Amino acid sequence: MAKVYNLFLSLCLVVVIPSLQANILENTTNVDQHIKMVDNKYWEERAAIARKMSEEAYFPNPHELSRNFSSTIAEHVAGSRHARRNLNGQRAGVACEATNNIDRCWRCDPNWADNRQKLVNCVQGFGRNTTGGKGGPIYIVTSPADNDMVNPKPGTLRHAVTRDGPLWIIFAHSMNIRLNQELMVSSNKTIDGRGVDIYITKGAGITLQYVNNVIIHGIKIHDIVPGTGGLIRDSENHYGFRTRSDGDGISIFGASNIWIDHVSMRKCSDGLIDAIMGSTAITISNSHFTDHNDVMLFGANDEHTIDKVMQITLVFNHFGKRLIQRMPRCRFGFVHVVNNDYTHWEMYAIGGSSHPTIISEGNRFVAPDNNNAKEVTKRVTTGDWKSWQWRSINDEFENGAFFVQSGPEMITKPFSSKDMITAKPGSYVQRLTSFAGSLKCRVGQPC
Repeated sequence: MAKVYNLFLSLCLVVVIPSLQANILENTTNVDQHIKMVDNKYWEERAAIARKMSEEAYFPNPHELSRNFSSTIAEHVAGSRHARRNLNGQRAGVACEATNNIDRCWRCDPNWADNRQKLVNCVQGFGRNTTGGKGGPIYIVTSPADNDMVNPKPGTLRHAVTRDGPLWIIFAHSMNIRLNQELMVSSNKTIDGRGVDIYITKGAGITLQYVNNVIIHGIKIHDIVPGTGGLIRDSENHYGFRTRSDGDGISIFGASNIWIDHVSMRKCSDGLIDAIMGSTAITISNSHFTDHNDVMLFGANDEHTIDKVMQITLVFNHFGKRLIQRMPRCRFGFVHVVNNDYTHWEMYAIGGSSHPTIISEGNRFVAPDNNNAKEVTKRVTTGDWKSWQWRSINDEFENGAFFVQSGPEMITKPFSSKDMITAKPGSYVQRLTSFAGSLKCRVGQPC
């Protein structure tokens, strides 16, 4: 049980922690003001440790990792008929449809619930070294309550994510969890919603700040609103004062080795997923996004060059109905957008500023009927965009969609013809993403 701190100790531990209005692109005043508020020794030390972890997680040659990942997809999907037929395995007499190589790693095993931590072996892309709660005990959440932000009750999700050491967090039964304030997740945690229906809804969202090794899998997040702030626990031995949260579904702040997989998200007050302040080594996969304006922001401010270390893989996701823009919107860094299905947008799909590198590979882009919104890309720039490396490789474009490329040709050929899906990779996307979002897994059966 967490300690009950007296009022004197509470006042001693009060700190101000930044809560960025990250999706306000053109107004950076609030961002800068909040960052200046990080003057507590505790958070300065956390930030320094997180920065070191981000540097260690950085891949010096991101093209090589992207190339290897593309090759793996090709082996499973674009090879012989036998390779494709193997996607539909048979285990214990139950058909299993795992249509991409991440899912094939675990979904056809009817005993997945007895070996949940096998999931760690399945992550690919820039977040491929994420371990989550591997090696730690199973923690079973038994209650959806979220009534005490400082001394959360054992058996609640807030109590679980603020424990020290690795934990693999599962749920005793289906539940709707309304977070009264943002959920501060500590390092080395897996939130695993497989086998039940878990909703994070109608309250605050999830925050991954200055942490590493976090997996969020198999849950639904929607109708997230800003938290008012106050005293909130972030670990077993520390709590502090938080300013008002922004209303992001998942906020990744100065964090590394993060994997978000098979998550369904919609209708958050700010972004669905934001990654800022030097966050890196992130994979977002097999997820389904609908009903939102500002979907994803990678890099909050054109002045924050710390985001040059940012490396993110978006793979096998479905960007669905009633989305408007930022899928994602990038600054600095290297973003590999591969085999995603973009079936809806109202303004644009992929945008950015501050010369990020964006490699779009084997995606399907279905443009809206609006003739003014056919372009996949949007650049916010004073005119230097032609030097930015935004490349489209074997994407498929429908209903008049088009991608404006820029930057130098890939003279070093980081993607050879053997590394990419044969013929028209984008034509495979509907199959690759057919199980995007939270799955209906049942114990004792292939998922």
